Amino acid sequence: MKTIQGPAIFLAQFLDDEPPFNNLNNICKWASELGYKGVQIPTWDKRCFDLKKAAESKTYTDEIKGTVEQCGMQVTELSTHQQGQLVAVHPAYDTMFDVFAPAELRGNPAERQKWAADQVKMAAKASQNLGIDVHATFSGALLWPFMYPWPQRPDGLVEAGFKELAKRWEPILNVFDEHGVDLCYEVHAGEDLHDGITFERFVEATNKHPRVKLLFDPSHFVLQQLDYLQLIDHYHAFIRMFHVKDAEYNYNGKSGVYGGYQSWGDRPGRFRSLGDGQVDFTGIFSKLSQYGYGGWAVMEWECCIKSPEQGAREGAPFIQSHIIEVTQKAFDDFAGGESNDELNRKILGI
Repeated sequence: MKTIQGPAIFLAQFLDDEPPFNNLNNICKWASELGYKGVQIPTWDKRCFDLKKAAESKTYTDEIKGTVEQCGMQVTELSTHQQGQLVAVHPAYDTMFDVFAPAELRGNPAERQKWAADQVKMAAKASQNLGIDVHATFSGALLWPFMYPWPQRPDGLVEAGFKELAKRWEPILNVFDEHGVDLCYEVHAGEDLHDGITFERFVEATNKHPRVKLLFDPSHFVLQQLDYLQLIDHYHAFIRMFHVKDAEYNYNGKSGVYGGYQSWGDRPGRFRSLGDGQVDFTGIFSKLSQYGYGGWAVMEWECCIKSPEQGAREGAPFIQSHIIEVTQKAFDDFAGGESNDELNRKILGI
């Protein structure tokens, strides 16, 4: 068993042009004062991180580490969620996902995909330069428009989709392997990897690539009505990152898991700030500790009701209160006795 590290915070939802959210130094000071010990950094936001510099310059990554450490924290992981999304985009979503790419690449899916793959590869080197051996991303999606089997899917469509997804990701995974970094896919609605079965399909499609790992975020499984505690039982060996995010599912007679095209505040399944939803974090922290997860507990704030500032203030003590200092001895050691082979044989009557 291992003690989980934390609390940490994912900066993506907090970065802004106004202080203290406008650069890495300011936002780290703010987070540290709230009690956070680590920051997960989005690599697409130049206000806090230059991915190209980080991949090419150890001096730059040392400066990044120094900025964070001066605030009493650590860089926990880097994220390429936006770039990873663009590794695999079904044409139905080309226009909407173009906003994730540089302006000069919009309207050019082939060049956008090449750029995205290069970006994620750079994150492998940047992570190595920072001394980090895990990285967060999205898988992208070629099959998501066909998630519901109507119209009936032709035989082989799903297999072809995962074959192509693996074809796009395997060269990237090989780069991560060269740099000693695990690539942790956030299993998330809208991605081809959105539950346990789809994650398994990807593992098989990549010939069980050793760098394919999982970012566990229970909020997405509440919205799918999936047993997230059992998911840990099934896939704990793959879990190398953990987003601490809350959610709730409110059963009603008008809409269900598909949400009726409603806004987040009106959907039955919606994200909430820590402690305001239905996620069993006591059970999650217990299972992850039992299975030896020693990575970071990273708060990701997404709430349709509470402000990000309040969510952040409440998040650090919430996570800290759930971290289990794992025991180094059995509770009944006081009742034990000396043991040796001769005594054991005597007890067994042999």
